Amino acid sequence: MSASYHLASGPQYLLRGWALMWEPDLRSFVLIPLAVNLLLFGGAFYFLFLQLGQLFAWFEQWLPDYLHWLSYLLWPLAVVTIVLVFSLLFTSVANMLAAPFNGLLAERVEQKLTGTSSDEGWLALLRDTPRMLGREWRKLAYYVPRALGCLLLFLVPAFGQTLAPLLWFAFSAWMMAIQYCDYPFDNHKVDFDRMRRALAEKRRLTWSFGASVSLCASLPLVNLLIMPVAVCGATALWVEHYPQLRTGPVSR
Repeated sequence: MSASYHLASGPQYLLRGWALMWEPDLRSFVLIPLAVNLLLFGGAFYFLFLQLGQLFAWFEQWLPDYLHWLSYLLWPLAVVTIVLVFSLLFTSVANMLAAPFNGLLAERVEQKLTGTSSDEGWLALLRDTPRMLGREWRKLAYYVPRALGCLLLFLVPAFGQTLAPLLWFAFSAWMMAIQYCDYPFDNHKVDFDRMRRALAEKRRLTWSFGASVSLCASLPLVNLLIMPVAVCGATALWVEHYPQLRTGPVSR
C-alpha cells in the first residue's frame, strides 16, 4: 500500500471508531469508560475553574483600576493553558482507571468485526484487571522518560522554538497510538515490546491514527468522548492490519 493511503487511513479508523461506538450491541460497553472520562474531566476542570476564579479575584485586588481590563485577556489564556496542560495528565489518569473496561470494549468490538464470540464475561475481567493495570504502568514507564527528554528540548535556544514543538507532536501521536492499540494487542497476550515493533512496521498508519487521536484529545468537549472512540478505532485497525498476531477468539 502507498504511503499516502496509510496516512489517510489513520483518521478513517478514528471515524470508524465513532460509528462503532454507537452500535446498539456495543453501547453498554462504551458507557463505563465514557462515564469515567466525563466524571474525571468534568470534576477536575470544575475544581480548577473554581481555583482559577479565586486566583483572579486575588489578582484583581492588586491591579490598579486602569489595568483591570487585563483580566479579560488573561481569563481565556488561562483557560486554554489549563485545557492543554491538564488534558494529557487527566487522559493518562482516566486511561489507568478505565483500562479493564477499555480492554473489554476492545474485545467486544473485535468479536463484532470478526464474527467470533466468547463466553468470558465480567468475572474474567476482574481476574485480568491486575494484568491490565500492570500494562498501564508499563506504558507509563515507557512514556515518562521520553516525554521528559522531549520537553528538555524546548530549553535549547532556537531549536526549542522551531523543531521541538514538531517533535513533541510526533511523539504524542506515537504515544496515543500505543495507548489505544495496546488494548486489542494485550487481549491476545502480545507483549509490549512486540506490540511496539508491530506498530513501528506500519509507522505511517500508526502515526496518522495517533495524530488524529492527539488532535481530538486537545479539543475541549471532544476530549470527553475520545477514549471509547479511540479504543473502537484502534481495534478496527488491529483486526484489519494484524491478522497474523490474532490466535483466534480472545481468551482471558
